[in-house]
Amino acid sequence: MSEALVNISNGFAELVKASSPAVVRIEARRHVPASGIIWSADGLIITANHVVRRDENISIGFHDGQTISATLVGRDPSTDLALLRADGNGLPTLVITDETEISPGHLVLALGRPGKSVQATFGIVSALGGNWRTRMGGEVDRYLQTDVIMYPGFSGGPLLGASGHLLGLNTSGLGQGVSLAIPTTTVTRVVSMLSSHGRIRRGYLGVNTQRVRLPENLAAELGQKAGLLIVSVESDSPAAEAGLTLGDTIIGLSGKSIANHDELLAALTGDVVGQKEMIRIVRGGKLEEMTVRIGERT
Repeated sequence: MSEALVNISNGFAELVKASSPAVVRIEARRHVPASGIIWSADGLIITANHVVRRDENISIGFHDGQTISATLVGRDPSTDLALLRADGNGLPTLVITDETEISPGHLVLALGRPGKSVQATFGIVSALGGNWRTRMGGEVDRYLQTDVIMYPGFSGGPLLGASGHLLGLNTSGLGQGVSLAIPTTTVTRVVSMLSSHGRIRRGYLGVNTQRVRLPENLAAELGQKAGLLIVSVESDSPAAEAGLTLGDTIIGLSGKSIANHDELLAALTGDVVGQKEMIRIVRGGKLEEMTVRIGERT
């Protein structure tokens, strides 16, 4: 038994040693540095957005003690991700794996570099779920919760599986009192958009809504029980230009049923920005269809 524990202990130590060069220190806020992950060998670095408090004068500390400046490529507060770029070539990276390979109970290791040396803590995957939306409306592909202790400065660092492969980015910015990791599928998607556009493009209608139940006859006809009642329309917005008005109830957009706010956000992706889309509403108890050109949320 003792030999097995020694082997596990040595395995973890080797894993930390092998992975630590890809973990960097992020100095982009006062007093408490945070952690980041070298995403590409040519200098792209991903970290948690909430630890990047300034857009300029950002420093990156590497495992060899070298400190260099970095620029902000873009940020997505809704998924708590920020992308930085530092001058580099041939930088060490981690092997990215699909987080669907893990299950509750699997061992995981969290790394951070809030100081000059790498720090580590381990635990288990405590909960896994499907895709979800953050408080700011960001789409996260998988709910990934662990019981690892998020020490100060660990946000932005990697969550590793027992194989040493990257499962996600640790953050304390998305849930109070809960250790969450942003899965690699989400990180990959956000990095691609930030690299291309410097921001995450999201559709914009310009309405405030509240969920309401549909009349029984309409609910039976449509096969959905609820819609979104428009309680206000912003002036000069796409909704106003399309003729949407107070009291209309949105029940569909772009061929998708809309029964709650999350479904509306899911339909307003970057792909539909600038496009003319069909929106279905209930007005005066009758179904109507209108065309709206989707704007971009700034």
